[in-house]
Amino acid sequence: MGAKSLSGEAVNVYEKNSSKKEHEKIYVWPSIVVIGFFHCVSVYSLWLIFTFQVMWKTILFNWIYLIFTILGTTAGSHRLWAHRSYKAKLPLRIFLALAQSAAFQKTIYEWARDHRVHHKFSDTNADPHNATRGFFFSHMGWLLVRKHPDVIAKGNTIDLSDVTADPVAIYQKKYYLPLILILCFLLPSYVPYYFWKEQFSNAFTVNVMRFIIGINLTGSVNSIAHMWGYRPYDASMQPSESLFCSLITCGEGWHNYHHAFPWDYKTAELGFTPINFTTGFINFMAFIGQAYDLKTASEALIKRKATNKGDGSWKNLKSIDHTPENSI
Repeated sequence: MGAKSLSGEAVNVYEKNSSKKEHEKIYVWPSIVVIGFFHCVSVYSLWLIFTFQVMWKTILFNWIYLIFTILGTTAGSHRLWAHRSYKAKLPLRIFLALAQSAAFQKTIYEWARDHRVHHKFSDTNADPHNATRGFFFSHMGWLLVRKHPDVIAKGNTIDLSDVTADPVAIYQKKYYLPLILILCFLLPSYVPYYFWKEQFSNAFTVNVMRFIIGINLTGSVNSIAHMWGYRPYDASMQPSESLFCSLITCGEGWHNYHHAFPWDYKTAELGFTPINFTTGFINFMAFIGQAYDLKTASEALIKRKATNKGDGSWKNLKSIDHTPENSI
């Protein structure tokens, strides 16, 4: 079955139409050097923290800022712009675009394009972070090599007219470089230095670690949640349910459900719980009138899908009352 244009709102396509021929990796050395260096800085930052050379306020600030950037990815580039699983008014779209810029994980336009290709051609050569190419590739390696030709070819077929029609997304794309310099590096490094006199070098290194943690959290969904876990909704898919990923990504780890029902704003059968914080955020935005037209799968549709295509674990999940009506 073909996925619908714009947000892939039909059942996902798992076409094995990509070439099976081994693709020669072309390394992008600037990316390797920068990301490698930032990981080294992050290790040094951990040493500073564990030797009590960093103020607790700086650590707390970076943790809060990390949550801010995660929401930019989960509620913003993922659930809003890539899948159109809900609609957002201008103030919320601006907030999410700023948060997404602070995460420094490509522009909204690029993120939506790559993610729609990922859903339509999941775990084939056309998937930007194809998990069949190994754990490291799907987790981080895909950022360090040139794209497979199938990724580029299929990416050019994706309809992104809804993204280009959003002035917030286009403004962010146009001014992405200054936005990431300010929001990802300068501002979060300057705040601890200015407000509570943290050493600027400490503030900068801890902020770099915050950024690196963010890209590794996103990478965990592409790797861990495509390799290990149960598949209660569709056993034919490689994406799986990962409690661990959900805990560390504010609810993005219920990946078998998400690929079975990509248009559901909750990305899970659960409603708002501590392991689906993003859903709680969107619910709150709906409560104050900033989010609306929230899409979700019906209980009957979920049951039919799980019964017909799941691995049999769904009935065990149902013994726990975690439906949206009874969630926290």
